[in-house]
Amino acid sequence: MNQWQDDYSKKLVTAEEAVKAIKSGDRVAFAYGIEPLAVGLALAARKDELSGVQVLVPAPGRDFPWYEPGWEDSFHIEIGHVLPIVQQMITQRRGDYLVSSLFWAHPPAVREPVDVFLVQLSPPNDKGYCSFGASLWNKKVMLQAARTVIAEVNKNLIRTYGDNFIHVSEIDYFVEHTPTGRLPGATDLLGRKTTGPGEVEKQIAQQVEKLINDGDTLEIGVGGTSEWIPLLGVLDNKVDLGWHSENTPRGIATLVKNGVITGTRKTINTGKAIATAVGGGTKEEMDFINMNPLFELWGSDYVLDPRIISAHDNMVAINSAIAIDLTGQINAESLGPTMVSGTGGQLAFATGVALSKGGKNITVLPSTARGGTLSRIVPSLEGGSIVSVPRTLADIVVTEYGVARLCGKTQRQRAEELISIAHPDFRSELRREAKRLFWP
Repeated sequence: MNQWQDDYSKKLVTAEEAVKAIKSGDRVAFAYGIEPLAVGLALAARKDELSGVQVLVPAPGRDFPWYEPGWEDSFHIEIGHVLPIVQQMITQRRGDYLVSSLFWAHPPAVREPVDVFLVQLSPPNDKGYCSFGASLWNKKVMLQAARTVIAEVNKNLIRTYGDNFIHVSEIDYFVEHTPTGRLPGATDLLGRKTTGPGEVEKQIAQQVEKLINDGDTLEIGVGGTSEWIPLLGVLDNKVDLGWHSENTPRGIATLVKNGVITGTRKTINTGKAIATAVGGGTKEEMDFINMNPLFELWGSDYVLDPRIISAHDNMVAINSAIAIDLTGQINAESLGPTMVSGTGGQLAFATGVALSKGGKNITVLPSTARGGTLSRIVPSLEGGSIVSVPRTLADIVVTEYGVARLCGKTQRQRAEELISIAHPDFRSELRREAKRLFWP
């Protein structure tokens, strides 16, 4: 038996044994991505033994019981991305929202190292290295800073090239568990239910097609509108596109497979599709990515670094939004003060693209919400709304009614541009408000 195999065997325990390492008052962090299920349930089962355990869940995907009322004395929950599973808890203020760093290089859990880090890993290879699977983000940095690491070994996780691996020697406890099943129904990259692309999404995608040139390097963010773009055929006839993105929506791997995304014109990482996460694709796409040298996963401190993003000529970022005001302030996170999403990498890409030679920052959103009763283009953002991207970085905005170009425009010119792509039912009201706000 190799030394690493002997080490692995000694560290292999049950989930119940592993979570005994967690004490009252400890700071516990789940890795970004789907949480280890067996370990999480074993921890929840200790509710009556523990008190004041701080639990950081960057992107909740499992419906653990501590999101329900009555668990607050045992577990203090911090959320990094407000998804439907935790929406009620956050609305009722039974948990707290963690405001993430722009660059992700020094996440709070590293500035204040966690006591116990919980993560999913693949089984070790013949050299004793495990893979983080389909997403990396800041897992490696947090793991190496934690006092104790508990890894749930999932044999279904893929392997990729890049910096997406860790050695058995860096883990304290291993728990073997392969969860079965997926979230029911169609979901987006963060597991939120989707209904499929409608006519509005198709029209927006057609508008975006006109803005993409052969040889551009793309980023496409999480969101019901942006995520459909790779699946609607609008990129199929482009030539030599590149990929440098936080997430990798469905359809991107197929575009690589079909030779649409080649990366041959990328300024850096030429010929490589770079991301920090590739989850959410079909089984065929995930099989194609598995150990494919065309794909590399790197940490979010690299992928989301505006200096790295700006090093790409003709970098094009495409991201969704909830609302945008007439000056160009973009809200992609909240309904008023109520968080419904998270910061993600949108601001980092907006910053990097602004410094990229030939860069474009494209914000996509339907013109209306709530069945057409509300305009998403508004005179001013609702009080308490989060400004995800400041107006100084707003560039191109797309709805089903067209394209608004904001960069270099005055407030009045921006208002006119945005009103022209608002839903016709709201344009008269928006013009009245614009006159009141920006004209004598």
